[in-house]
Amino acid sequence: MKKGLALKEHSTSLNIVLRILDCISLLSAGILSYWLRFSNLELNPTYKNVLLLGMLLGAASLSFFGAYRAWRGSSFTSEIQCILSATLATFILLVLSGFITQSSDFFSRIWVVSWLLTSTVIILVYRLILRSTLGALRSKGFNIRYVIIIGDGELAQQVADRLEQHPEMGLVIQGVVSTHKESNKLTKSNGEVISYLGNLNDLNSISKKYKTDQVWIALPMSEVDKMEQVQSSLTNSSIVIRMVPDIFGFRLLNQSMTEVAGLPVINISASHMFEGKNRFLKSVEDKVLAFIILIGISPLLVCLAIAIKTTSKGPALFKQYRTGANGQDFKVYKFRSMEIHEEKDGKVTQATKGDSRITPIGAFMRRTSLDELPQFINVLQGRMSIVGPRPHALAHNDHYKSLVESYMRRHMVKPGITGWAQVNGFRGETDTIEKMERRVEYDLFYIENWSVWFDLRIIFLTIFKGFIHKNAI
Repeated sequence: MKKGLALKEHSTSLNIVLRILDCISLLSAGILSYWLRFSNLELNPTYKNVLLLGMLLGAASLSFFGAYRAWRGSSFTSEIQCILSATLATFILLVLSGFITQSSDFFSRIWVVSWLLTSTVIILVYRLILRSTLGALRSKGFNIRYVIIIGDGELAQQVADRLEQHPEMGLVIQGVVSTHKESNKLTKSNGEVISYLGNLNDLNSISKKYKTDQVWIALPMSEVDKMEQVQSSLTNSSIVIRMVPDIFGFRLLNQSMTEVAGLPVINISASHMFEGKNRFLKSVEDKVLAFIILIGISPLLVCLAIAIKTTSKGPALFKQYRTGANGQDFKVYKFRSMEIHEEKDGKVTQATKGDSRITPIGAFMRRTSLDELPQFINVLQGRMSIVGPRPHALAHNDHYKSLVESYMRRHMVKPGITGWAQVNGFRGETDTIEKMERRVEYDLFYIENWSVWFDLRIIFLTIFKGFIHKNAI
């Protein structure tokens, strides 16, 4: 049997094993939770049906969220997010099905919650053990893939360094194939020179001789003809060909591969936050939480509005145009914290500590962030998100976009009431370019690493340290 086919069969077998283990985990977690709840294992027909439905929904959700894709080389954090999203979706669907069929009164809600937590823990634990075991085996030379690097420049050296730094991936470099007559020497971290296997013209015979599994192309974008030559040389083999695009010099934002009109496209600057299921998840998260929060804080909103109206002249709400997602302007709502005033030529002066324009009640609201509460209305309108980069005044955008690198990229997503920059202390007045640069850096990190769980973490941090901060004015 050819080695490529053997590897393919091995991957398929592992995929099947994972699916079986996940079903067993869901089933055993449900039974264990039943025993913990009722101290017996005598499940009636209703619980048996719910258990079977939950297992089927779980298997479908795990597959939908990509739990069975190849995880070699990916971080465990991304796998955790995948599993958490899948198990949460499973039990949301389970609860919805109980509500629709009016059968939720026939089984314990405590059992359902316990089942959610137990199954999540079991799946994560066994996958961590499996990942650690495979990583240890690969580090010792088992379950490995042999790699040839095409190229001898800086990019090729970076690829070699990354692969060497992660032996748990099981990707072993056999050597380098150069596109030039004379090759630059690539080295390992210990100074050892990586073997030079030959010229690109001999790639087919070289790959057969060394029984190569993967070929990694690490060439400048200008050498497209060489990339085509690699593909042509290996067209009749089962070797996996991978290309590392020479984009390390760019400041990237959610770089990824996609397809547009049948064309393969590398996204150098794009947000995955509003694509596919992510758009749906983010929208549901915002609308549900904003609705619940507005109902809960409505008495506070009324009290603040009355306090503002009775202590100073003018409306309770302050409306100002800010830049939203995709550069579209919108009106943001805040409780008015300043005396009514006008500035010349549309100039916007940031509030500073001890600013005489700030009212007494306004100073209190700014310190506690209570002036931001009406923005939950903006969230329900779909113009803002609960978590995202804070929207700046239009004049500030015009000022900073030419001074701070990648400043306008923060507008690729909806602005938020709170954000990663704010919970890390970058809120309030930005009186220096350095402060704005740091705020933008945190905003771009959030956009690139967004997930529902990251949002919940920021909301949690906001509750405990984001409302009141020394930088608030």
